Amino acid sequence: MIEKAYDLIREGRVEQINNGVYNVVGEHGTYIVVRNIDGSVTCNCPGFTSKRRCSHSLAVMMINQPVLLKSIKREIEREDKWRRTKR
Repeated sequence: MIEKAYDLIREGRVEQINNGVYNVVGEHGTYIVVRNIDGSVTCNCPGFTSKRRCSHSLAVMMINQPVLLKSIKREIEREDKWRRTKR
């Protein structure tokens, strides 16, 4: 789920449309993610409705925490490099 959320950001599929409100274009539709004042997020996708988490909401959380985003980017790049050397 972390890589999927990172890809949403990297591909420019997360757009802030209002204060704390984001439009996220996922693989199966476009969803609205709301970041509440306490930092919690909600999403109107089926996955969030049933599991209370999704890549859309995680992407919004990552955007709002630059240190976390930078750390995830570094780890994903490290894993990609490792995968390429294993081929």
